[in-house]
Amino acid sequence: MPPIALLSQHLVCTGQLVAPDAAALARLLLLAPVLEEWVVRAGLQEWLIRRAAPVPAVWSAAAFALLHVGSGWRAAGLVLVPGLALALLYQRGRDWRWCALAHCGMNALALGGCAL
Repeated sequence: MPPIALLSQHLVCTGQLVAPDAAALARLLLLAPVLEEWVVRAGLQEWLIRRAAPVPAVWSAAAFALLHVGSGWRAAGLVLVPGLALALLYQRGRDWRWCALAHCGMNALALGGCAL
């Protein structure tokens, strides 16, 4: 395995991503994407957009990262860029369901990469 792959696995593959049980899979692939995107994008980011706040996508991504602090600051840092991508997706289409679907896909990729 290339050194960069080993490094990325070491940084990302921890806790419930390494050996997820059925409950963790449900949380990561259904519950978290739906609830987090509904709250952060349809809630916070939409509220910021309607109030003409500066850079609502950045604030939304920061809030998304802070939701993950419970898994550690490293986890929060790792989801900042994907959170910004989801925020920009919401900014473009204003439909949180696309964000939830993309979020689910990102979590599935993380799970698949850690299982290899």
